Amino acid sequence: THKGCPMPAFIVATVTVSDTDAFGRYAAGIAGLAEQFGGHYVLRGPVTEFLEGEGVAGERVVVLQFDTAEAARAFYRCEQYQEAKRHRDGAAALTMRLLEA
Repeated sequence: THKGCPMPAFIVATVTVSDTDAFGRYAAGIAGLAEQFGGHYVLRGPVTEFLEGEGVAGERVVVLQFDTAEAARAFYRCEQYQEAKRHRDGAAALTMRLLEA
């Protein structure tokens, strides 16, 4: 916390989809779920340009904001997310990070 106020937390994911049908089942399975944990999407979209370093063509970035890191972890660890995640396994290369501001 900063002076007694909770610090916002962000889940930042980079995703490269290889199986759009399976990934679509994952996306449908988590639709509206972040909001149940107080989260909201800040950004969802494709990378339009790499300014430095190397990246993967077709890579997408997702940024979710939560009131606290605990809420972000609860979202990720909940049964509904973990069940939907099974559809994503093998359908996308993904790196997911938790950041506290």
